[in-house]
Amino acid sequence: MEEDIEEASADADADVDALADTEIDDDAVEDGDIEDDADAEDDADFDEEEGGRERSAQADAMWNDVRIEPVEIALLKGVGFTLRAYRLNTELTPTEVDEEEDDFAILHRRPAEDEEDDRVVILENAELFEDEEPEPAAVEASSAKSRKKPAKKDDADSDESDESDEAAELDKDSDKPADTDDEDAEAEDDEDEEEEEEEEPEEVPAFLSHRGKLLLFRSVEGLVEFVKSDAEHDLTQLDTWESLRKRITVAAVVPTDENHYELDLVVENLRGGQDAWDTDLLLAAGEAARDLAYALRLEPVRTALSPGSPLDDLDEGLRAAAAGGMGGFFAKRRLKKIGAQQAALGWRTIIGKISAAVDWRD
Repeated sequence: MEEDIEEASADADADVDALADTEIDDDAVEDGDIEDDADAEDDADFDEEEGGRERSAQADAMWNDVRIEPVEIALLKGVGFTLRAYRLNTELTPTEVDEEEDDFAILHRRPAEDEEDDRVVILENAELFEDEEPEPAAVEASSAKSRKKPAKKDDADSDESDESDEAAELDKDSDKPADTDDEDAEAEDDEDEEEEEEEEPEEVPAFLSHRGKLLLFRSVEGLVEFVKSDAEHDLTQLDTWESLRKRITVAAVVPTDENHYELDLVVENLRGGQDAWDTDLLLAAGEAARDLAYALRLEPVRTALSPGSPLDDLDEGLRAAAAGGMGGFFAKRRLKKIGAQQAALGWRTIIGKISAAVDWRD
């Protein structure tokens, strides 16, 4: 019995020592020497999530070298990844667009002016359409009138007409004045200068697309696999494409914040009214839509966002309002005049055109 009591006492002393050790460990945690297990797990999860969103310095260097960037676009059908590059228009060949058949083309067709009609029409009573001979009385009257004109007057008229014809021939044969030649030469020089100014190269966007369709990948793995393949697309003409094919990795495909476009939220945001409009969201959507319209040759979208259009005025007003100052004050007043429903309908059409030009890939 005494032995059992001694064993129980020894066990109690051991528990006290363990408890003391635990208290010391807790003190170490409070001092910051040892981390709590739960906090360590949370930090590990946080680091893992942050690592998936941040791009390494090596990836930054690779994208800067090839001058191509990954882009993330959100549409109503989902979120996809693609690539975009900016080059001079003299270095790019525009994408080939399949011409759509016009179901109403026959309604707009007009016969050519010089087109001959080879159709043969058979008339049952052809004699009814023959030219009728003039009555004898009418013939005699006309001949009588011609006889009443004096011969001298006819001779005078013929002489005057001959003189006018000779004068006209002399005018045709005469050379142009020197002043006229100088003016024509100056006009030609001005036209040449205008052509040179128009041909000045400009930087334009190009996307991972093919025959007017944007290639949008639902996964980064699918995008990388496609880039490394020999598939045909519009970015193969870039001078840095082969370098990207060799260096791209799944971990490197991380779009920056500037390359995220949430087109699926634009219409809903506009319908909320001016007070709810998200300036960053709408301006970024306008940038993406303009780039896609140019690269994919979506003329209706380019027209809807062209300078002077209501949606372009909306962009300008949002930029001015975000800048603040007196200009921002007047810009806010102008924005109130833009109908939210009208802007939402316009953007709904734009997003529909862009969505129709997307080729979704896995």
